[in-house]
Parts: sequence; structure tokens; C-alpha cells
Amino acid sequence: MSTSFLYHVFGLVGYNYVKTQYQGNAIIFTISHKREKLQCPACKSRKVILRGTIKRRFKAFRFGFKIIYLELEVQRVGCLDCDSVRQVPLGFADPRFSYTHAFERYALELSKHMTIQAVARHLSVSWDVIKDIQKRYLTKRFARPCLKHLQTIAIDEIAVRKGHVYLTVVMDMDSGAMVFVGNGKGADALEPFWKSLKRAGANIEAVAMDMSPAYISAVSEHLPKSAMVFDHFHVIKLFNDQLSTLRRNLYHEAKDILQKKILKGTRWLLLKNPENLDSGKKEKDRLEEALHLNQPLSCAYYLKEDLRQIWLQKNKAKADRVLTDWIKRAQTSGIKMLMKFAKTLSAYRSGILAYYDYRISSGPLEGTNNKIKTMKRMAYGFRDMEFFKLKIMAIHESKYALVG
Repeated sequence: MSTSFLYHVFGLVGYNYVKTQYQGNAIIFTISHKREKLQCPACKSRKVILRGTIKRRFKAFRFGFKIIYLELEVQRVGCLDCDSVRQVPLGFADPRFSYTHAFERYALELSKHMTIQAVARHLSVSWDVIKDIQKRYLTKRFARPCLKHLQTIAIDEIAVRKGHVYLTVVMDMDSGAMVFVGNGKGADALEPFWKSLKRAGANIEAVAMDMSPAYISAVSEHLPKSAMVFDHFHVIKLFNDQLSTLRRNLYHEAKDILQKKILKGTRWLLLKNPENLDSGKKEKDRLEEALHLNQPLSCAYYLKEDLRQIWLQKNKAKADRVLTDWIKRAQTSGIKMLMKFAKTLSAYRSGILAYYDYRISSGPLEGTNNKIKTMKRMAYGFRDMEFFKLKIMAIHESKYALVG
């Protein structure tokens, strides 16, 4: 076998072919260093003497049902110029691992289409080997994102294990890329992000977020000149939660058996958009019957539908009028829940209307959060939280299978 073959098949330069061995499903190519190519790793001098070897075997790639290995005596050299004694660098492999750079690249390429477990099985290595290969790549690529050109961002939190483990995520609204994943939730989780943002010198114009007091306080402190845009998805979700509570309270307060029967099971009907009601299941009829029998519920339901109109206007001035009218109707409804929610909207009025200045929302981030939840479910959780966070940072590129 010629050195040309070693170069074209394995990308090897500076080695001689010695022999080939066949052991079970393994094909082992033994190679050796070319003496004339040896040089000092420290000063690059060729005035070196041989100082012993260590036998190593590296997994190269899979060929059909066979695994190809490269085996050699890795040379140590002593330098006559700088007096150092070091192992000669290999070029084709990192001496810390038992596989070549080509094997690593192949594993990464397979990872675009296959799960970690499937790649590991195909290449006859452990799950952890493929995970570590991915983790090193992801660390190099995504651990330190460029924040300098950030202009608009979205902030949200996700539950990794509900009630126990949370992560706070920040998305670049222009590119859709994740730029930060922090441990925990609330203001403290964002501290590392603010420090990185300050070092980068980014000029953030607007932040899409929910009406969390912790986020409001943190953004006000660290980005005092940035506009806060309170996301309409969160506002509507907050109202829907209140509507569900109202329905539940009315059900428990109802003394009429028929009224109880009609209210029971109407939660999802109340939360559905009218156009999504299933006529085949007579959902519209059931909803109208429930609303007809209960005035507070009817009032809250129609205000829920009108709430969406705040974000569907042509300009900010019209949206302001719609919001003002909504708050007035809720305040005069006589329904405690609606009056309380009207007070909330009044307090966060500027952030709600800021949508018309920047047209951003955390909708894309919510979609990404759903992908993260799917990734977590299908991977049965991640033992390595740092790896999980790196996967989240890379999720917008979709270059890797999301499961393990």
C-alpha cells in the first residue's frame, strides 16, 4: 500500500504503511512515522532524537460491516535545540481520544439525520462518545454567541422539570437565534447575560417579554433606554387563565343542576377561537347555551374575544382607543375578575401598545420552547445539563437530530 493511498483515503501525511490485519469485524492498518518528517513540537526544529514510543489504535471509519482502525507507535522526541521532550503531534487525531478527526466529522454528519443513539449503534461506540463529540462542536460553535449587533430580543423561561428545574432563554428576534440560556428563572438567571451584553456594547432597542415583575425590574435596571413590549400571547393567556377560574367558581356556586350540567366541560369551548369550534360536535350550540344561562360568563367571554382586537389595529392610535374602550367595559362590568384584569392592563398600557412601535412578540420563542420540550421528552431528559443548554443554543439551525 502506498503513501498516496494513506493520503487519499485517510488524509495522512508523513506516515508509512506497515501492514494490514483482519480481526473479526475490524480491519487494522498499521502505520509508522516517517523519520525524516519528525520535528520538535515546541520549536519545530528537525534536530531531534528518538525517546521511545507508545502504541495507539484509533477508530477511523466504518466500511460496510467492518470497522477501520489506524494503529501506530506514537513517537516521543527529544529536541537538541530547546531540550524539550514531547510526543509528536499526530495531525489526524487528538491523542486524548481513541478516534480520528475524520471519524469525528463523520459522526457529526450522521448526527444531522440520526439520533445520538442511532449514530452510536451504527459506529459501534457508546452513546457518551457521540454525545461528547457533539458537545465539543456545539461548545466551539455556540458557547459564546456574538451579542454586539443585537437590537431586539425576547425573554422567557421554560420548565425542564416542572416545579424543580427552570431555564431562562433569550432570543435574537432578528435572526431567531438563541443567544443565552441561563439556569433558573427570574432576575438572577439573567445576570450573566447582562454582563455579556455590557461587554459586547450592544444597543438593545426593545425587549419582548411577559408582565413578570422580575423581568420588568431587570430590564428597567440594565436596559433603561429599551422599550418593553408585553407579549400579546402572554396577555391573552393570562386572561384565559382568569376566565377558566371564573367558570370554575361559577360552576361551584351554581345551585341549579341544569346550570351545573351545562357549565361542566365548557372550559376548552370558552378558550377556543370561534372559528375553531367543531360544528359536528355541536360545540357552538353548547357554548351559546352556557353563555345564555350565565351573564358573568357571557360578559367575560365576549371581552376575551374583543381583547385580541387590541393587536389587530392598523396603527397605535386606533389600538389605544380599542384598549381604552376594553378597560372601560371591564371596569363597569361589575365582575370582580374583569375589574381586576382591567386594572392590570391599565398598569401595563405602555408596554402593550409598544407592540405597534416594534412589532415584536415572544411568539417565535414560544414555538422554540415547544421544540425544546419535544427534545427533552424524546431524549427522556438530559443527564448533562450543559449539553442540553448547548442543544438549545443550536436549535434554530436544525443541523442536528434533537434527541439522544
